[in-house]
Amino acid sequence: MLPAHSPAVGAAALARSATATVARAIGSDPLFEWANRPLMALAEMQPVTAAWWRERRTQPGEFFYLALGDSTAQGIGASTPGRSYVGQLADRIEARLGAPIAVTNLGVSGAPSRLCVRDQLPRARKVLAKRSPDLVTLAIGANDIAEWDPRAFHRNLSTILDALPADTIVGEVPCFHLPWNDRKVREANRILRTIAEARDLTVVPLYEATRRRGIPGILTEFAEDAFHPNDRGYEIWADTFWPFVSARLAGEASAAASSAAR
Repeated sequence: MLPAHSPAVGAAALARSATATVARAIGSDPLFEWANRPLMALAEMQPVTAAWWRERRTQPGEFFYLALGDSTAQGIGASTPGRSYVGQLADRIEARLGAPIAVTNLGVSGAPSRLCVRDQLPRARKVLAKRSPDLVTLAIGANDIAEWDPRAFHRNLSTILDALPADTIVGEVPCFHLPWNDRKVREANRILRTIAEARDLTVVPLYEATRRRGIPGILTEFAEDAFHPNDRGYEIWADTFWPFVSARLAGEASAAASSAAR
């Protein structure tokens, strides 16, 4: 189990986040800038994180994992990009297979579904034209909630999933632990499940997995900006994805064994 923050650190992050909200409401720019520093510090890590994943892409492997998503795929908030849920899943797959795997992570920090369509899908199509992945994961939608448009989300997600392989594993929008956003998140997940189930795709129950962490999770499993997961928070994501990824690996191993026996 990866280490979590102390509750005191989490409480301080929540207080600072609340202060930023109040400062913006009252128009206090200096107070807002002070309270928003943790978020800005993590935002400044985006080029470093993207470079880390570009370097990771050069590692060869017979097993190929393609990931699409937002900052959670990149690992913003983790101590290293390799501790995002994508990185942790890659580590578990390598441990299971006993060999390095190839990973292409197209996730972009801050991306809502419309930017996934615009920026990630063209790159994904180029990747898919060159090599068929053994695993594809998608977790998108958290950044849609701020400017929630259910019709646009439905359209964008349909476009994304129509372009990805038929065995793509799709993660739900997680719980934000914010009552005023929960209705939107639940609606987003209803849309997501409807679209995914119509295509017979596997859906990972991230909402319930993060919701049931409750107050202890809120205080210990988020980064300093009180929004992105920390190492332990991403481990919860990886734990939730893993049964579905593990089943995929077992299925491929069984198919390979049957083929070899013929």
